[in-house]
Amino acid sequence: MKLALSTLVGAVALTASLIAAPALAEDAGIIVYNAQHESLAKEWAKGFTKETGIKVTLRNGGDSDFSNQIVAEGAASPADVFLTENSPAMALVEAAGLFAPVDADTLAQVPQEYQPSSGKWVGVAARSTVFVYNKDKLKEDQLPKSLLDLADPSWKGRWAASQAGADFQAIVSALLELKGEAATTDWLKAMKANFTAYKGNNTVMKAVNAGEIEGGVIFHYYYFGDQAKTGENSKNIGQHYFKNQDPGAFISISGGGVLASSKHPKEAQAFLKWVTGKGGQEILKTGTSYEYAVGKGAESNPKLVPLADLQAPKIDPTHLNSKKVIDLMTQAGLL
Repeated sequence: MKLALSTLVGAVALTASLIAAPALAEDAGIIVYNAQHESLAKEWAKGFTKETGIKVTLRNGGDSDFSNQIVAEGAASPADVFLTENSPAMALVEAAGLFAPVDADTLAQVPQEYQPSSGKWVGVAARSTVFVYNKDKLKEDQLPKSLLDLADPSWKGRWAASQAGADFQAIVSALLELKGEAATTDWLKAMKANFTAYKGNNTVMKAVNAGEIEGGVIFHYYYFGDQAKTGENSKNIGQHYFKNQDPGAFISISGGGVLASSKHPKEAQAFLKWVTGKGGQEILKTGTSYEYAVGKGAESNPKLVPLADLQAPKIDPTHLNSKKVIDLMTQAGLL
């Protein structure tokens, strides 16, 4: 009798634990693989949780690391949402068929130019390519008119980039889409001969500011972020926007997508809707990331050059091919 009672108690306990398991999983909230700025993602997560009560667990990493990890994990990925700094990582995951369609209400909050035509993910922020230059070494009439000009032998030893990073590779992705493989291959070969490599865009900016190098290709927000602090690493710098639909006027879209394998698809979709809506986009205006807001009617930080004035080329971000870019850059001896 005691054995039977013990068995019954054990069975009840096991049943209770199985019933409780989903509740515990639910209590963990959604898991976000975050390749965006950690501080920005924390603000988004905090705001979303405050408004909805849904917890958000951030796992931080890099664009390419996470995109390759998601592809490797496939349907077994624990992630519910993927956030990136640049769109090629989103395109890689999309090509593997691992995104669920974004809810129509969310897509409706973002203009067509800041989302892929597929509707599998959506823009959450944006950043502009710029040529930063040392104002003591270069005058405005000496600046390159196009990103392509930096391939000219006259620029040998005079400009820098952090070529191994996802930021620069996104810019090369745009060049490939706009000008084709042959032109991109030629430009990369000339880049190899002309440029100086640095690790990290902040390092490029500091080198330009210190006069180690005349100019460099980075994204715009590094300058504004430094200016908002002490300005010591950007006080000698000017920012040159290429405009005129030039490859150097490329605007890189930071993306957000819901994994098809998400265990909490409703909550994941709600998070993406919040980030692209008023609450999430307002954080871009008032926060310290200095990235562009992309939501309809959303305003970016007033210190930034308006998106509409940048004259960026129109590119469907789905077409940006990170794998091909890495292959071409490797062949050119840049990676």
